[in-house]
Amino acid sequence: MSIPRRAGRLSRLLLLVGSAAALVLSSSPAQAADIPGTDEVVTSPNVQHVANIPKPASIAATINTDIAFQGDYAYVGNYGGFSIYDIKNPKKTKLVSSVVCPGSQMDVSVYGNLLFASVDSSRNNDSCASTSQSASVKESWEGIRIFDVSDKANPRYVKSVETNCGSHTHTLLPDKRSGNVYLYVSSYLPQDSFPDCMPPHDKISIVKVPLRDPASAAVVATPVVFPDGGNETQPGLLVPTTGCHDITVYPERKIAAGACMGDGVLFDIRDPENPVVTARVTDPNFAFWHSATFTNDGRKVVFTDELGGGGAATCNEATGPNRGADAIYDISRGTFVFKSYFKIPRHQADTENCVAHNGSLIPVKGRDIMVQAWYQGGVSIWDFTDPTRPHEIGYFERGPAAEGGGGIWSAYYYNGYIYGSDFNRGFDVIKINDWRTNSANRVKYDRLNTQTQPSYRDRGDGHWFWSDEN
Repeated sequence: MSIPRRAGRLSRLLLLVGSAAALVLSSSPAQAADIPGTDEVVTSPNVQHVANIPKPASIAATINTDIAFQGDYAYVGNYGGFSIYDIKNPKKTKLVSSVVCPGSQMDVSVYGNLLFASVDSSRNNDSCASTSQSASVKESWEGIRIFDVSDKANPRYVKSVETNCGSHTHTLLPDKRSGNVYLYVSSYLPQDSFPDCMPPHDKISIVKVPLRDPASAAVVATPVVFPDGGNETQPGLLVPTTGCHDITVYPERKIAAGACMGDGVLFDIRDPENPVVTARVTDPNFAFWHSATFTNDGRKVVFTDELGGGGAATCNEATGPNRGADAIYDISRGTFVFKSYFKIPRHQADTENCVAHNGSLIPVKGRDIMVQAWYQGGVSIWDFTDPTRPHEIGYFERGPAAEGGGGIWSAYYYNGYIYGSDFNRGFDVIKINDWRTNSANRVKYDRLNTQTQPSYRDRGDGHWFWSDEN
């Protein structure tokens, strides 16, 4: 989500908000009234709502954000901290612990015994007891927090790393050869009055974390992505390019895709500390390049447009099917070639914030199928094997939120189930039963940080294997 980092920036974004739309799925909806508190849930016939776990009381007043997975556990970020869930039996998902450590957005990733969390709001210090304060104060802190989660019931705060303009999101890049993991830190929207975030901010920060000594983690590079300043003049652009919102790395193929406000970017990441931009693209229908997903063969990439900053009703008839949508590109001879747009084929009410947001591939051999969150548009499962004719094959959604804003922030496929992080309603477990996706049940991950995109392959003996490392 592009909820801004500091006071005054939300109003700047919302002044530039637009709207969005599509057609109706022909299959009859199914209800999920068997799960307490979810009478309003509607699904396509091939989708089942398995469970909902409300937010823990300690962080119930703040919204859920991104999800990471490792083994039998899911880690859910929240503006107030993060929670760990036991998903060994998805139908009986249960809370293990919740850490109170405020600071938006608490975007999370996991590796080994370490959890990394992004803080993109100015704090008076780096502790979990910190309070918010203006970024105009020189002593303000924002950046990366590192926790040891070897004891799931009692996570331990290890280290913080301050980064320029904070960390709106981060992307974990393992480097097995060196024994390090790298964090590509994305942040944006500098201001002249912020001592640690002054323009131009046309770069990312790279944090190196030695796995044997995570307390020595530090920023090792700040490569400039946009030496020419990036996209500034395109009509309809929500805000000019002043950094990146999110980056997806594909370690096995040594490439990355950057969703950078007004630009889509392709990187060569063979040298983890020196990513090199190899291609850029703009789109006249995009207001805010938000996130990216490669296909398993690395020949296509889906970029999302967060029209309205996540706070606007853009899935209505007034906006149309090409704005607030996904854009599918082929990667041909190192350049982006546009193929088509995809948007959920169900109009939402004008009161419902709805736009393309975080999702992941469902690992199906020979097909390109993705599950994706759309805030109050719910969860969409869609097929873009033919990139010129993408179409939805299943969905899950609730009615308009009583709170006004809300919906599903992230929806990811992990070991046979779809997991959704709802702003206000907590943690959802969803199951799709469909001939087009059921083969994915054979793929078993040990870990999933969605912005660290794994590859999956058939070993030839009926089992699949995957890799998310260099």
